Amino acid sequence: MKLFSALTLCAVMAFSAQAAEKYKIKLASTYESNVPVLGDAPKKFKELVEKMSDGRIEVRVDYPSKHKAAFALLDMVKSAQYDAAFTASYFYKGKDAKLMLFTTVPFGMNKAEQDAWYAYGGGKELAQKVFNEYGIVTFHGGNFGMQMGGWFKKEIKSTDDLKGLKLRMTGLGGEIMAKLGVNINTIPIGELYMAMEMNTIDAVEWVCPAIDINFGFQKVAKFYYTGWQEPASENEFYINKKLWDKLPADLQAIVETATKAVAADVYESAVYQNSLVLDKIKSEHPDVKIASFPPEIIAALRKATDEILDELSAKDATFKEILDSQKAFMKKARVWTQISENSYINSTTE
Repeated sequence: MKLFSALTLCAVMAFSAQAAEKYKIKLASTYESNVPVLGDAPKKFKELVEKMSDGRIEVRVDYPSKHKAAFALLDMVKSAQYDAAFTASYFYKGKDAKLMLFTTVPFGMNKAEQDAWYAYGGGKELAQKVFNEYGIVTFHGGNFGMQMGGWFKKEIKSTDDLKGLKLRMTGLGGEIMAKLGVNINTIPIGELYMAMEMNTIDAVEWVCPAIDINFGFQKVAKFYYTGWQEPASENEFYINKKLWDKLPADLQAIVETATKAVAADVYESAVYQNSLVLDKIKSEHPDVKIASFPPEIIAALRKATDEILDELSAKDATFKEILDSQKAFMKKARVWTQISENSYINSTTE
């Protein structure tokens, strides 16, 4: 009986010591705190984690104005310079092309399809296979959904109108446009409006109404094109695996639950803000025309996309494995999307 009591006391003391242990997470964000929707996401993560853990986890959030490296967070978390990050994987395409596949793919899955593939179609396992190379555990952080195709000063009627066009567009979308004869510019964010106003560039692709309106593009470009290059745009939380492995199971569950709550909030807020801002643009700037690229251009963009993705697949077996998995699921999921969501919208829109 005495032995049992001693063992019980030891167990209670061990549990109390574990419960009393506190952990600090230093998190870096790609997005400045004043960026609509995305700027708030790390703050909400901090609030949720600290509250649910009853103070056992303390989160410090640093923004680009402090860490000065908005697009270098993958390496920062890998090297444990930061314990965690809020970012998007396609920013690191130059380091590892397959990372972008977990954000979005031109002409790929929409948000709902991508979520389903990730959760149940092997996407999460493929993601962790890739991020294991960097010593990182990753969680979805919030999808902005479909992004717009950009602001253009003139109407784009054919592929000939794209040749020689000066466009500010980054990432894979920019590479695809370049194959169609577009001159791609990488002007800093803060100089975009002036570049459009001074005709340094003819068009700019940024994000979506909720974010674009803050730059004033609607004042200098009157054609706002619908998107093709980012049918989904997933942000992620990166966590250094060594830190993750140190967290007790209950705290791991709290962190993961917080990421899911933030991810849901980001998407809901994005839909809400985009809806309000697009309505504002239409009412306050009626001369802005919402347009879609004609079939000829879409076909050319799709062809260029396939060529680039085939090239990347030939260079990296894991890239091909991920892309093939996405394509296989999308082939099935798109049928359901068309007969459910698309049919409903098409048949009920007045």
